[in-house]
Amino acid sequence: MRTGTVQNCGLAIILAASLGSVGCANMSDSQRRVTTGAGIGAATGAIIRGDTRGVATGAAIGAAGGWIYDRNERRWKRRR
Repeated sequence: MRTGTVQNCGLAIILAASLGSVGCANMSDSQRRVTTGAGIGAATGAIIRGDTRGVATGAAIGAAGGWIYDRNERRWKRRR
């Protein structure tokens, strides 16, 4: 990886974390989980691939993972 790519990834992670902490105040648990998954996936995709396609793919996979996690959490809450 080039140094510029690593710096851009670091900046993207910091920006996503700061926006995520402020923007989640009025979200439901489901929305927070999906958004968090998308953010983590986007950051991971940027680190692994270092291009826009990696970010988009990571965000999509992360959002799907967040949705699956949320669905399972809601099922466990109903069973308790």
